[in-house]
Amino acid sequence: MYDKEKEQTDTVTDPGFISFFNKLPQKSPETGTLRLFHRTGTDAYYAVYGPDAQFVATHVYHTNSVIKYLGAGGRAAGLPSVTMKTTVAQMLLREALTIKQLKVEIWVPESGQGKKVSKFVLDKEASPGNLQAVEDLLFVDTDLTTAPIVMAIKIASVAASSGDKARLKTIGIAFADTSVRELGVADFADNDLFSNTESLIIQLSVKEAILPSGTASGNTDRDVDLNKLKAVLDRCGVVVTERKPSEFSTKNVADDLPRLLSAAAMPSATENTSADASVTIPQLTLPTAPSALSALITYLSLLSDPSNHNAFSIRTHDLGQFMRLDASALRALNLTEAPGNVETTTRNTTLLGLLNKCKTAQGMRLLGTWLKQPLVNLHEIKKRQNLVQMFVDDTNSRRTIQDEYLKYMPDLHRLSKRFQRSQASLEDVVRVYQVVLKLPGMIEALEGMQTEENEYFNLLEEMCLQKLKEHEGSLSKYSEMVEQTLDLKELDKHNYVIKPDYDPRLQELMEKLTEVRDGLDDEHREVGEDLNMQLDKKLHLENNATYGYCFRLTKNDAKGLSTKKYTELGTTKSGVFFTTKKLKRLAEDYQEYSNKYTRTQSGLVKEVVNIASTYTPVLESLNNLLAQLDVLLSFAHVSVNAPEAYVKPEILQSGEGSLILRDARHPCLEVQDDVSFIANDVEMIKDQSEFQIITGPNMGGKSTYIRQVGVIALMAQVGCFVPCSEARIPIFDSILCRVGAGDSQLKGVSTFMAEMLETATILRSATKNSLIIIDELGRGTSTYDGFGLAWAISEHIASQIRAFCLFATHFHELTALDQQLPHVKNLHVVAHVGEKAAKDEKREITLLYKVEPGISDQSFGIHVAELANFPENVVKLAKSKADELEDFSGDDKNMDVEVSPEVTDEGIRIVEDFLRSWASTTDGEDVVMEEEEASPEQQLEQLKAHVDKFLPQIESNSWLKSLLTTF
Repeated sequence: MYDKEKEQTDTVTDPGFISFFNKLPQKSPETGTLRLFHRTGTDAYYAVYGPDAQFVATHVYHTNSVIKYLGAGGRAAGLPSVTMKTTVAQMLLREALTIKQLKVEIWVPESGQGKKVSKFVLDKEASPGNLQAVEDLLFVDTDLTTAPIVMAIKIASVAASSGDKARLKTIGIAFADTSVRELGVADFADNDLFSNTESLIIQLSVKEAILPSGTASGNTDRDVDLNKLKAVLDRCGVVVTERKPSEFSTKNVADDLPRLLSAAAMPSATENTSADASVTIPQLTLPTAPSALSALITYLSLLSDPSNHNAFSIRTHDLGQFMRLDASALRALNLTEAPGNVETTTRNTTLLGLLNKCKTAQGMRLLGTWLKQPLVNLHEIKKRQNLVQMFVDDTNSRRTIQDEYLKYMPDLHRLSKRFQRSQASLEDVVRVYQVVLKLPGMIEALEGMQTEENEYFNLLEEMCLQKLKEHEGSLSKYSEMVEQTLDLKELDKHNYVIKPDYDPRLQELMEKLTEVRDGLDDEHREVGEDLNMQLDKKLHLENNATYGYCFRLTKNDAKGLSTKKYTELGTTKSGVFFTTKKLKRLAEDYQEYSNKYTRTQSGLVKEVVNIASTYTPVLESLNNLLAQLDVLLSFAHVSVNAPEAYVKPEILQSGEGSLILRDARHPCLEVQDDVSFIANDVEMIKDQSEFQIITGPNMGGKSTYIRQVGVIALMAQVGCFVPCSEARIPIFDSILCRVGAGDSQLKGVSTFMAEMLETATILRSATKNSLIIIDELGRGTSTYDGFGLAWAISEHIASQIRAFCLFATHFHELTALDQQLPHVKNLHVVAHVGEKAAKDEKREITLLYKVEPGISDQSFGIHVAELANFPENVVKLAKSKADELEDFSGDDKNMDVEVSPEVTDEGIRIVEDFLRSWASTTDGEDVVMEEEEASPEQQLEQLKAHVDKFLPQIESNSWLKSLLTTF
């Protein structure tokens, strides 16, 4: 991979480069930009300098030995430099842009310089959301598995609503996916936490955001909002690019947008060409989004590429058409890899990895989109479910379609784009042709699907088969064109050429080439006879890169070669090269005709590619269909092949019914090696147990239990089957999570502050149709503050929001909430605590991972410390301090005896009888104290007599006995 010779060249040819490099604006991977220099010439390569060289040495070569130091000073003061072959640079670019989320600059030598290149100019810029400039470099051998979505955001105005201190903002958003030439806009109100903006970022899987730059002081309201927005973008792993506020202007967008949009995107424009753009394009009538759209078009330089003209579509994105998720939910439910860890985790640790049994790149991309855009339309969810049911029931057809058809489908989006940009080759034409050949068999396999439900087959016909047949019909002319123009016999040798008989000029040149080849063979035979050398074994006829067609003999065989008849051309290890006058003439003819043939063919190739490019709308539509089919088949494959088969959940209308899961499992955990998953039932009944508090020991399974409910709900709304034996799930408008410590100390955000920000988002965003998952709230501050917050937040959710909520906590006092609100239910994860055989012996604790009704009064934190091999003296001290605190907080622990209500009632009756009997000594009237009044000693004796009288009853009542021991 690393080339020393290139490094030597680099040091020699760069006398003035160091001063040039030092004058460039400071950029480095630490600040988010990687700068590459393309050294062109006979042997092109790439070089990086300064901090970039350190980055490449560490992340690509994993050693500093590849770093060379340019200029005076050597290692101490020289400029670090690392060179890379083109293939290594491509790999680095792909990783930098799609995984590391860095921006990239590629510099090329300034024209007019000699051998010693010292000045460079910026040639290409790319960022995670804008890969247009480097697409051909990035995806030579690999497909794009995630869409590069870039968005521009404009905060329009601040309007305070009456009686609410939280300010509403009007947000205008424009986004683009240049890989499929799609623009989108959204306009909505948002709160000061930017909750809706965060949901949109998650729904679209945005990679980069364009914001207007703030003022230097950062004190204005707009700057404060921008800083809050940057924090949200950072949490979502989005790269921020700042542009001048003047670019966020609607001045030119009404003229620019119609030039980009296809006729299909502006249907009314064809009727009235002189109509105002805002009439023909409804998106331009939105209040704030057009400003963002203008900035986005400028940033992506869309108009500068002629192939973009009249090629884009536009849509308005409605936040409410999908379930809303935020960055916390993505992390808590393990939907996808965290930003920066893409493709680094194992496939079953995320839901995307688990469900991804797709066979195509377009299927993988669509699966990622679907997981972040769960449906909220009951009818659409059921459509997906019914198709998955068909593929689950018919295993043979499913395997056939996956392994014999989808597996061989190329990424038609990428091919379409190459056609649109006139960058396609004959190989691309052939790849599409191979797709067309596969379609009839695929249609036949789908038509042969076995199902007892006519409704399912009609749905398959409507959503899939009908369109596939239409595409097959549209592409039949394509295959005819390919068969007429391409030499299909040559395809087996991976030669992509035009048939000679397709064009008279080609035919004529081919005949001449054949004639020359025959002449070459005749001359080969004649020289073989003359030299008495066996053809091909001794005397070789070769088309040499240096000499053209010539003969070759070994040095020994060439010793007696006559210089009169034969002209020697050169000698190498492999032998002596020579020619004859006739062979030289034939070789020149062959070269001339070959060049003419290539030129003529390249003109015809352009014609063929241009004809093929007219099919791109059909290919785009077919691509979308194949992607949907691929994802649905993947769902079916996972559902059938899970450790225990998934079931089709019953989906209920939003706000109607309860959440009931039987034998629920966490889909990612159950497939881990050496895990025997213990399933649990979940019952969240509306108005009875919609708010559930889960207590129990550390490592007992609380987090898994509550998170699996969120994952199952999301899977159901995506259209997939779920890991249960039975499931009934209402449609949720959002899943809101607060789990784990969101530490961001390097960004000045404490654990507790991050926790409070996430919780604030829940309180501001949740509705009665949301699912809320909260794990260990209030741990980042003092016990009393934490408990106070946990109580207030849980009471607010349970009494005001009335959403379905799972609340895992170690604050056992929180369980008293069920006494105040009837729809709060306490659950606990079970742990079996063994008996102590001796005073100093440890109690054996067995975690059962079962969830049952009731309260757990212990957390076993010290037991977990023992499992983690804490030093024995630390564990002993922890136990003694814990005991001290329990004593300090009161001895009411003796009251923790489980007593039935009947025993308590009986105890109360005994106390009442005792007090009544004692009071009867005064005859129930006010007594005027006389001189003969009984002494205190006598009164004590009377009380003792009453106690003795009731003692048998008191001792027989366990509740009274435990009560008396606390006094």
